[in-house]
Amino acid sequence: MLDPGAPPQSPRDPSPPPQGAGPRLMRRKPVERLVDEGGQGEGGSLRRSLGLWQLTMISIGATLGTGIFVVLGEAVPEAGPAVTVSFVIAGLTALFSALSYAELAGTIPVAGSSYSYAYATMGELIAWICGWCLVLEYGVSVAAVAVGWGEYLNELLDGTIGVTIPDALSAPPGDGGVFNLPALIVVLLAMAFLLGGARESARANTIMVVVKIAALLLFCVIGLQGFRSGNYENFMPLGMAGVSAAGATLFFSYIGFDAASTAGEEAKNAQRDLPRAIMLSLIIVTALYVLVAAVAVGAKPWQRFTGSEAALAGIMKDVTGQSFWATVLAFGAVIAIASVVLTVLYGQTRILFAMSRDGLVPKVFARVHPKTGAPRANTLIVSAFCGVLAAAIPLGQLADATSIGTLFAFALVNVAVVVLRRTRPEMPRAFRVPLSPVLPALGFGFCLWMMGSLDTVTWVVFGVWMAVGLVFYFLYGYRRSRLAAEPAG
Repeated sequence: MLDPGAPPQSPRDPSPPPQGAGPRLMRRKPVERLVDEGGQGEGGSLRRSLGLWQLTMISIGATLGTGIFVVLGEAVPEAGPAVTVSFVIAGLTALFSALSYAELAGTIPVAGSSYSYAYATMGELIAWICGWCLVLEYGVSVAAVAVGWGEYLNELLDGTIGVTIPDALSAPPGDGGVFNLPALIVVLLAMAFLLGGARESARANTIMVVVKIAALLLFCVIGLQGFRSGNYENFMPLGMAGVSAAGATLFFSYIGFDAASTAGEEAKNAQRDLPRAIMLSLIIVTALYVLVAAVAVGAKPWQRFTGSEAALAGIMKDVTGQSFWATVLAFGAVIAIASVVLTVLYGQTRILFAMSRDGLVPKVFARVHPKTGAPRANTLIVSAFCGVLAAAIPLGQLADATSIGTLFAFALVNVAVVVLRRTRPEMPRAFRVPLSPVLPALGFGFCLWMMGSLDTVTWVVFGVWMAVGLVFYFLYGYRRSRLAAEPAG
């Protein structure tokens, strides 16, 4: 529940910092220090310029579009018409975690998101693991979303000027492509907006969010004309296992709701607005996802979704018998996916900003340009990495790897909110998870269940990613951590 009268400050953490190699790994960063350092970077500070509207649009921008415009074509063959149930399951899992995010975002309004929450509650090593998962969640998801941009761009180009980009330059390797040029282009366009600063990026994102919501509502209106109830006769052809597998894949579609929490140091009134933006965006996105998925399956037999990354545009063309409306939807999808890339890339840079300020990754990621108030070098490095990744890796592998990293980070957030309630019960909270610790426990359980639905290859990739992260931490972060290097006292 919201508590608008909560004061902004709280008593200091009385626990002394532990010493020694073992305790050092579990050393917690005081909440007050996290908040006091808000916005501070190398050579400049982030600017507080975002209100509730902009924060909600950032969260919707990072979420709405991914599962519908890109991953739907992969999820429907897994679950059949019951993909609508898969969206609900994924949304319910996200809701439990969103409640925990909302409480922590209002209590610890900083750029580090769940990384910072873990640092304040479970110690440095767990915080690093969470942060490393966030690098997978945000950075790799930028590439995964960008991969699907090229197919919709080709739909748009074909419907307007009758020209398309050859598969060799518009499809990912493994699907007939050599180098996915559109994926690289959309990442570089997002980078250009981010270099201008948070306020300018938020304005561009708001316009794009309005366009993509309008495009999805247009799809529903036209798709209903081709709706056939017979497409729902065999509702769950692959059983509950298929529904849960599709839900795990579609959870990738919900990762953006926590993007607002990464804007904690650029929000005008973070403690009040962050919880509201997180919850409002999740409600809007879930409703639209379920509506569009229901119309899509009703208008097209589920068996025909296999191998289609631009499924909605194809449905529009089949229903109307002409390419005009499919072209309009393709335009909306191009804007929608660009918005996801923009906002998720924003979140990734802010996560690395917070980790760099703590000394766990190189200082270059915390450098702030004095004129724009943006971490310029950070943005350039992350964009280059994501752009190359998007141009070289197939979509399915990226989406599943992102899902498992996201689920793991969300599970830690559900633990963190309970730990902070017990260790710092006196802290003022702008929002409180109802029925705690029951709902956080359900969120934790749902995350583990959906992680178990992912295939063995995804778990192997995740294990390798975690191993690489731990090696990096002990070779770099452990030695350079600013908090652990300080004397006790």
